[in-house]
Amino acid sequence: MKFIQGNYYDVLIEVRDLVHLCYELITHPLVGSVKPNETPYRSIILKQGINTDLQSVTIIENSIQTYEKFERMKSTPIWSQRILEDFQFVDLKLFESSLDSISLYS
Repeated sequence: MKFIQGNYYDVLIEVRDLVHLCYELITHPLVGSVKPNETPYRSIILKQGINTDLQSVTIIENSIQTYEKFERMKSTPIWSQRILEDFQFVDLKLFESSLDSISLYS
């Protein structure tokens, strides 16, 4: 597990860098109904591979472009601590759901 000190965009950039180092996306970077410019949090599951996974490259590059498009339309607000905790809870639940889905297919 790796914690990225930063925002959603910083997470996407770190994931992109890992994908180019042969990591494969297990969960989609834009999962859930929360728009990328609305939440500062996003947990993404990857696994280390042997070769660069071209599908993962395409997904993460498209996800970065989507984030940038939404951010141009409206920047992520500066949320209160209470709302940030709500977003943390939403991200945790999405993460747990992803883990449950992964175990179903393993």
